[in-house]
Amino acid sequence: MKIKEPLIFINFKTYPEATADSALHLAEIIHDVTNELGITIFVSPQFTDINPIISRFDLPVFAQHVDYAEPGRNTGYIIPESIKKAGCIGTIINHSERPLSLEETELTINRCKETELISCLCASNAQETELIANKRPDMMIVEIPELIGTGKAISTVNPEVVLDAIKVIKEIDDKIFVIAGSGISTKDDVSKAIELGMQGVGASRGFVTADNPKDVLTEMALALIK
Repeated sequence: MKIKEPLIFINFKTYPEATADSALHLAEIIHDVTNELGITIFVSPQFTDINPIISRFDLPVFAQHVDYAEPGRNTGYIIPESIKKAGCIGTIINHSERPLSLEETELTINRCKETELISCLCASNAQETELIANKRPDMMIVEIPELIGTGKAISTVNPEVVLDAIKVIKEIDDKIFVIAGSGISTKDDVSKAIELGMQGVGASRGFVTADNPKDVLTEMALALIK
């Protein structure tokens, strides 16, 4: 799949507001906004909600994590082949809430390449950004863990982190798609991220727990395509 910019990446995490029937409700909102505004929105639900969402909506779905284990005797592991057959187009790797070692990260990226899954890597500091970019993932989400879930966006609170990350990543491989994560929740956060050179934004709590998630997502989407 060719990744179309600009885009929004929504991570449902394990919020109650994004579980089971509530996950389907949010997926329907994402589907509606996608069709109304013609924007690309990736969604990453909990594993138990992947099939129900894919069965009902035409949305690009990412797993929240995947293991590099091979098919066979690996009880409890989530392997790339499984999420691929479930209909996922990619997976998040090394999120700050599910961190991996550099070796594990590289093995997971390679397994995604074998199974033709889009690898979306998270990085939380300059050193990690450079190390991971050298492994040639398809996408990278630049985040500051301390800002996650705070409503304070990386693009407005620490724009220098965004600029440095873009420079480092693009010097290594300009084909890596770069997204601003952590704290993105308003149209101003989105506008600033794109102004700084990001190709998309990641969001979670600001959308998932909003009183009116459709209004929040619509505002973010409109800011992204202006």
